[in-house]
Amino acid sequence: MEVIDASGHTLASFNTRPVAEVERDLLACCAVPAWARAVVAGRPYPDLGVLVATADAALAALTWDEVALALAAHPRIGEHPTGNDRESAWSRREQAAVTDADAQVKAALARANREYEQRFGHLFLIFASGRSRDELLAAARQRLGHDDHTERRIVHGELRKIARLRLERLLGAEPAIPTEATVPTEATVPTEAAVPTEAAIPTKAAIPTEASGPAS
Repeated sequence: MEVIDASGHTLASFNTRPVAEVERDLLACCAVPAWARAVVAGRPYPDLGVLVATADAALAALTWDEVALALAAHPRIGEHPTGNDRESAWSRREQAAVTDADAQVKAALARANREYEQRFGHLFLIFASGRSRDELLAAARQRLGHDDHTERRIVHGELRKIARLRLERLLGAEPAIPTEATVPTEATVPTEAAVPTEAAIPTKAAIPTEASGPAS
């Protein structure tokens, strides 16, 4: 059965629509132009599993500068995006747990955001889907104790989970929410000094099948 989303996109249309249109959709998943170009370059994809595996391999290869670029497109946890674009709609859905939070919780989240940004110099990013407002606040406070290397690794992993979820929704799939067990480990998320080269992104001949692709 062909995968289709609410906008009428199918895997077939993803494979055949103009490059600029598909890249625009991918940038709503992860705002890194080089990543979007790498995913588009892999077309045509035989199935959604191959597409997601290829996209995730390219996400794993992002440098920290590219991760920081993607962070700039995300709202702070607790801030309500008001745009009518797909990315804003996804952000509102992902942060549903804090939409109706009381003033005290919102103030605590705002305070945690400020402390985090002062500590690390970048936005606090977390895969918010399926998490309660208390869990989000606790995570923000807990991560303040990390060193820079550990926190960059975690941010990279959270970005990968968010981008994968959005990509699957773009094609109409409603994936299972990842658990902490599926968060990429330090061994699987490259450091800035060991980022895989373009040659390390799997070619079509070596892309895992849906059955052997990463767990959702």
